[in-house]
Amino acid sequence: MTPKTIIFIGPQGSGKGTQIAKLYEVIATTDPSRRIVDIQTGRRFRALAAKRETFADKKIADTLDSGELQPDFITHLLWGQAMLDQLDDKSHLLIDGFPRNAHQARVLDNAFNFFEREKVVVINLDTPEDVVRARMNSRARSDDTPESIETRLRIYRDETLPLLEFYQSRDNTTVHDIDGTMDIDGVHNAICDALNLA
Repeated sequence: MTPKTIIFIGPQGSGKGTQIAKLYEVIATTDPSRRIVDIQTGRRFRALAAKRETFADKKIADTLDSGELQPDFITHLLWGQAMLDQLDDKSHLLIDGFPRNAHQARVLDNAFNFFEREKVVVINLDTPEDVVRARMNSRARSDDTPESIETRLRIYRDETLPLLEFYQSRDNTTVHDIDGTMDIDGVHNAICDALNLA
């Protein structure tokens, strides 16, 4: 298997983290000799917010609670450091939580060039807002307030969703639209089919 670079795009509540975990297991079983670098910025932000030790931790927690995007410089710092620490030209790379806007996409492209990542795959978990609203309301996470949910959905609609057109227009990127309303195994099977891992 050649090294894969896979970006997961979808609104919060579309199941990106769950699907990355399941895909990780498949790739690890199929290609056990190759490292898998799994970078999920949301998980990293929540870990920092839970500490609430520094001024930055508290600011990150406040931003999570509001549903607004974290500042680009912190997002770039978190995934950039993870790549510097773990990524090489032979590793598989799974990404969730970025890019969330056009600026982040351009910086990520710069990183892909540096790490010689020529082929990129985007998994778009296409999930209607009413479905992800219900999922976020049911998962009982402290930052899933009605206000923060609506803020996240608006930002996704306005800033992240247009990135699909950006990726669809590029010769080196393949976008797979996956129906995010299916159950977990259905989505997983569709992703594996799209990636020829079935």
